Formats: sequence, C-alpha cells, structure tokens
Amino acid sequence: MKKLADVDVYDEVSGNFAVKFKKPVQKYAKGYKFELRVGDSSGEMMLKFWGPDDEDAVKKLYESISTDDVIHVRGQVAEYHDVKEIAVNELADMRVLSPVEYVRSEFVRESEREIEEMYEELSRHVDSVQNPHLAKVLAAFFSDKDFVKAFKHSPAALYKHHAWIGGLLEHTLAVIKVCESALAVYPDVDRDLTITGAILHDIGKTREFSVTTSIKPTLESRLVGHVVMGVEMLHQKTADLDIPEEVKVKLKHIVESHHGQLEWGSPKMPAFPEALLVHHADYLDASIAYILTRKKETKTDDEFAYAKDFGSIYLK
Repeated sequence: MKKLADVDVYDEVSGNFAVKFKKPVQKYAKGYKFELRVGDSSGEMMLKFWGPDDEDAVKKLYESISTDDVIHVRGQVAEYHDVKEIAVNELADMRVLSPVEYVRSEFVRESEREIEEMYEELSRHVDSVQNPHLAKVLAAFFSDKDFVKAFKHSPAALYKHHAWIGGLLEHTLAVIKVCESALAVYPDVDRDLTITGAILHDIGKTREFSVTTSIKPTLESRLVGHVVMGVEMLHQKTADLDIPEEVKVKLKHIVESHHGQLEWGSPKMPAFPEALLVHHADYLDASIAYILTRKKETKTDDEFAYAKDFGSIYLK
C-alpha cells in the first residue's frame, strides 16, 4: 500500500492508519456518517465514513475507535474542495487493530540516521568540554540514564523541523556544528560555554512530547513550554553542584533566550555572545531543516510552494 503522501484521487486504499482525532456521528441523506483524522509516517488525511441508515451500527463502529488507535481501512481516495480524503462506505471495511498487528514505525517517522551513531557523536562533543564547571553540569545530565534515553528518542517538534524519533538528537548535533563553525570566526567567544549551551538548549523537549502512534505535546508542554521546562531541569541538576553561581545563571540564560525574541517564546533576549550564537545556530538549523523537508516532500509541478513562516519556497 502506498503511503498517504503518495496516494492520488481515485486510488484504492487498503492499509493501517493511526487515529489522530474523531468527529461525532451525524445524519446525512443516505444514512449516518462520521469523520476521523488518520495518519501514517508520511502524513495525515481526513477519513469520511459514509455509513448505512442504521444509527446503532454506525455508532457501535464509531465508539469502538479511540484516538491513538490503529485501524485497518479499505476505501478510496476522493477529493473535496481540492483536498484529498479517504472515503469508506462499508462497516466491514474498518476495524481496530491490536498492538501485535502493527509496528509503531508505520505511523511515527524515525530519523534516517542511526540513533546510537548520533549519540556517540554527541558524546564526543560532551567530552570535548574542558571547563571543569561546565563538564560537571554535562556529567550530571548524561550520567542520568532516563534523561539519556529521552534525549536519544525525543522528536524536536510536532511538525516544523525534525518531527521524528531521534529528531532532538539530530537537531542538537546540527546546532553544535553550526556553533563550532562560527567559533572559528569569533575566537573571543567562549567555546566551552557555547558548546555546553548548544548541547543543553533544548533539554526541555525531552519532556515536551508523548510518542505513541502519534507525536503529541504533553500537558506540561502545553501549559509550561519546553523553554521554561529546560530552565527548571537545569536548576534541578545544578542546585547541588559545587560550581560558581555565574556558570549556572549563564547556562539558564542560554536555555531561556535561545528562541531569540520575546514574540518567539523567549522570556529573555540573548544578552551575551555565547547565548546569541546558540540562538542563531538553533534558528538556522530549524529553518533550513524545515525548508529542506518541504522541498523533499512537496508533490507539485510548480516551481514554488508557500509556507506560512517563510513565504514562497523555491523547489528547484
């Protein structure tokens, strides 16, 4: 079966999809219908079930399906207002699967790079920090097995960039490399502080997402946000470390200011060169990764695609 990103209008569909959300049963001219948002590792699409004039049967099917379930579907790709959707017409053409009938990678993307290979690379950067106070902070995090497990497998975003398993690790490595390149141009910038800040700038994202058959924000993420969570994590890890208070505060500032602008979610704007460099490296990688992903995944003969945050993206 084709991935959702590759199907076209009138294609027959027979495959497994994760349920993102569902809309209530409604009456229509020939019976009862409901809608689901479904997805696989390539994307998402609305599914419309056009059921018979048997409200109890349609409601029974509807109530058997929950958000995050995986369903097997047989249907056809249709189009409504120039948007593709899946149409299903028979009760027997949709059923909920048990966990042994699918694997998570069908629905949640994973990094194209090997996670353990990336983590070994990150460890080399951690070990490269010579400042003993900053090295203590890094050791406090990377000796924590639960933190390391979360850091290896967390996404970096829901949609915009590195929105896959291992995405946080992949993004962090890119930010470190951008910083290393810039440090060669600006030798007066503190290398160890910059690299430590680059490694830790997104640590709050280890608590930002829940990954099942979908990537979802946690309640803490929705109400607090990864920037504040990252500062809290730094405070917890460094509270009892015998290091200067200025080191703790500078690292907190880098995490707190890495979005760069108040309107972008930073409680503070970068106030010293190392924080500014981490911000620009973070923004650069997130932006380039987003545009490259859009270029790779956009299916069109047009030369440009529109993106809300960037405007027109040239695809050639």
